Amino acid sequence: MTPTKIIIDTDPGVDDALAFLLALASPEIKLEALTSVHGNIGIEKTTRNALAVLELANASHIPVARGCSLPLVSALNTTGDVVHGSSGIGNSKLPEPKSQPIEQHAIDYLIERILAEPNQISVFPIGPLTNVALAIRKEPRIVQALKELVIMGGSIKQGGNASPLAEFNIFADPQAAHIVFHSGIPITLIPLDVTHKCLLTSEDVEKLNKISSPIARFVRDATEVYMDFYRQHEIFDGCALHDPLTLATIIAPELFTFEEHYVDVDISTGISTGNTFADLMKISKKPANMKVAMDVRGRDFINLFLERMETLSRSISE
Repeated sequence: MTPTKIIIDTDPGVDDALAFLLALASPEIKLEALTSVHGNIGIEKTTRNALAVLELANASHIPVARGCSLPLVSALNTTGDVVHGSSGIGNSKLPEPKSQPIEQHAIDYLIERILAEPNQISVFPIGPLTNVALAIRKEPRIVQALKELVIMGGSIKQGGNASPLAEFNIFADPQAAHIVFHSGIPITLIPLDVTHKCLLTSEDVEKLNKISSPIARFVRDATEVYMDFYRQHEIFDGCALHDPLTLATIIAPELFTFEEHYVDVDISTGISTGNTFADLMKISKKPANMKVAMDVRGRDFINLFLERMETLSRSISE
């Protein structure tokens, strides 16, 4: 089996970091690069965290390209530290990475890589869509050359987590999401409707830490603040694995129930800004523009995630 080549566009972020580790632990995936974007914690920290987590996993050969520090139109969201901790990766104490981001801006890197290998690269945006939107605007040829986008974002029936109606990644740059959604690129959307069914518990993390490994310890330390947030606001002893779930589209697609829908995003300035809405009843008669995950076998995914983390932890022991 030939691994799927992916680039993760990211704003790490606890669950972003766990997505990198899952990609590295999955033989079905070849992680080509990370491109950083503003979002959870600001571009300086998101870029630093991307480099540091790769270094933790002995993967600092994978390039990191620094991307956009601001949304297209809206103000920069600065609330991520409430969920992800002041560092962006919980209570983990990763040292300053030895590696540096590449010289090329993330937008130009994405364009170059996608055009160099037409229909071979899948991009997984798991943060605000600013980099992807600007890459489309700068070089429209990538629309035909990109294999697919697998986006963690939006909420179809669930309600929001950044506003009553909007999910964080879309809320952080709704105009960018609007560009991407209407680009014509094949899109798979992984919204809150399914990510909230993938709940990693504190018991899961304790079990993983029976292995003495910096990877297991990082999962524990990174998720502590994240789990505290869930205990306070969701009354749940654990946390949702939003971003790692995107990778299940490659490693375990049978876990999902997908539907084809026309999905748009509200770019007004009212209470519904950033709301993703699907034409579930086909009222607009507009053709579907994406495949949407509407259900998932959540515990099966958590078990798969833990199996991969155990394997990775044993390969990088103390």
